[in-house]
Amino acid sequence: MKLFSKILEKLGFNKSAQAAETSTLPQGPATQAPPAAPAAAGQAIPKVDVVAQLEAQAAANPQKLNWKVSIVDLLKLLGLDSSLDARKELAVELGCPPEKMNDSAQMNMWLHKTVLQKLADNGGNIPPELLN
Repeated sequence: MKLFSKILEKLGFNKSAQAAETSTLPQGPATQAPPAAPAAAGQAIPKVDVVAQLEAQAAANPQKLNWKVSIVDLLKLLGLDSSLDARKELAVELGCPPEKMNDSAQMNMWLHKTVLQKLADNGGNIPPELLN
């Protein structure tokens, strides 16, 4: 499983999509209707309260992890591998520019911003100030 998929899973994006899909199924007695089609473009993406989840996890964590500015802290908070190799793998997965891959600080900043943007793109409630 790709690392970004693990991030989505840890934050409950799969559960949110499943809930939205099952909420479109007919209610009541069983019918002969075909299963619901996947969400079409233009339909609302189920929202995931990423901020509330991460804030709650940070408050319960004995380490002081600042997920709002650090990709390492974000990955640690989610219980995922935050090693340089794992971050490089995630950067490649998300399409990090090659010139940033050679500088871990530049890669980490790009990676943090990109992960938050992709969470927002998938229905996460990421505040605009974290996306700039």
